Amino acid sequence: MAPIPTPGAEPDDSPKAYVGLAADRAERLAHERGWSTVRSLPPGAIITMEYRVGRLNFEVVDGRVRRCWKG
Repeated sequence: MAPIPTPGAEPDDSPKAYVGLAADRAERLAHERGWSTVRSLPPGAIITMEYRVGRLNFEVVDGRVRRCWKG
Protein backbone atom coordinates (compact mmCIF):
# COMPACT_ATOMS: atom_id res chain seq x y z
CA MET A 1 0.00 0.00 0.00
CA ALA A 2 1.33 3.42 -0.93
CA PRO A 3 1.89 5.95 1.85
CA ILE A 4 -0.68 8.68 2.31
CA PRO A 5 0.82 11.93 1.03
CA THR A 6 1.35 14.71 3.52
CA PRO A 7 -0.18 17.96 2.28
CA GLY A 8 2.07 20.99 2.18
CA ALA A 9 1.66 23.82 4.61
CA GLU A 10 -0.66 26.68 3.78
CA PRO A 11 0.65 30.24 3.78
CA ASP A 12 0.43 32.00 7.12
CA ASP A 13 -2.09 34.48 5.77
CA SER A 14 -5.52 35.71 6.80
CA PRO A 15 -8.34 35.50 4.23
CA LYS A 16 -9.83 38.64 5.79
CA ALA A 17 -6.89 40.64 4.40
CA TYR A 18 -8.26 40.26 0.85
CA VAL A 19 -11.81 41.49 1.48
CA GLY A 20 -12.40 44.83 -0.23
CA LEU A 21 -9.44 44.57 -2.62
CA ALA A 22 -9.83 44.66 -6.40
CA ALA A 23 -10.05 41.04 -7.55
CA ASP A 24 -7.02 41.19 -9.88
CA ARG A 25 -4.85 42.78 -7.17
CA ALA A 26 -6.05 40.27 -4.57
CA GLU A 27 -5.19 37.37 -6.88
CA ARG A 28 -1.67 38.67 -7.55
CA LEU A 29 -1.13 39.26 -3.83
CA ALA A 30 -2.37 35.77 -2.94
CA HIS A 31 0.07 34.16 -5.37
CA GLU A 32 2.90 36.34 -4.02
CA ARG A 33 2.05 35.18 -0.49
CA GLY A 34 2.26 31.52 -1.49
CA TRP A 35 -1.26 30.39 -2.41
CA SER A 36 -0.94 27.86 -5.23
CA THR A 37 -4.53 28.22 -6.47
CA VAL A 38 -6.89 31.19 -6.36
CA ARG A 39 -10.51 30.72 -7.37
CA SER A 40 -12.67 33.78 -8.15
CA LEU A 41 -16.40 33.13 -7.99
CA PRO A 42 -19.57 35.13 -8.50
CA PRO A 43 -22.11 35.22 -5.64
CA GLY A 44 -24.19 32.06 -5.44
CA ALA A 45 -21.89 30.04 -7.72
CA ILE A 46 -22.30 26.28 -7.53
CA ILE A 47 -18.89 24.90 -6.59
CA THR A 48 -17.27 21.69 -5.44
CA MET A 49 -16.77 21.70 -1.71
CA GLU A 50 -13.72 19.48 -1.32
CA TYR A 51 -11.01 21.12 0.74
CA ARG A 52 -7.79 21.70 -1.20
CA VAL A 53 -4.70 22.74 0.72
CA GLY A 54 -3.18 25.85 -0.83
CA ARG A 55 -6.38 27.11 -2.47
CA LEU A 56 -7.92 30.48 -1.69
CA ASN A 57 -11.48 31.29 -2.78
CA PHE A 58 -12.78 34.77 -3.55
CA GLU A 59 -16.41 35.77 -3.92
CA VAL A 60 -16.22 38.72 -6.32
CA VAL A 61 -18.88 41.42 -6.71
CA ASP A 62 -18.36 44.40 -9.03
CA GLY A 63 -14.67 43.57 -9.37
CA ARG A 64 -13.97 43.50 -5.63
CA VAL A 65 -13.50 40.65 -3.18
CA ARG A 66 -16.56 40.51 -0.96
CA ARG A 67 -15.73 37.26 0.85
CA CYS A 68 -12.64 35.06 1.06
CA TRP A 69 -12.05 31.57 2.48
CA LYS A 70 -9.45 28.79 2.42
CA GLY A 71 -9.84 25.49 0.66
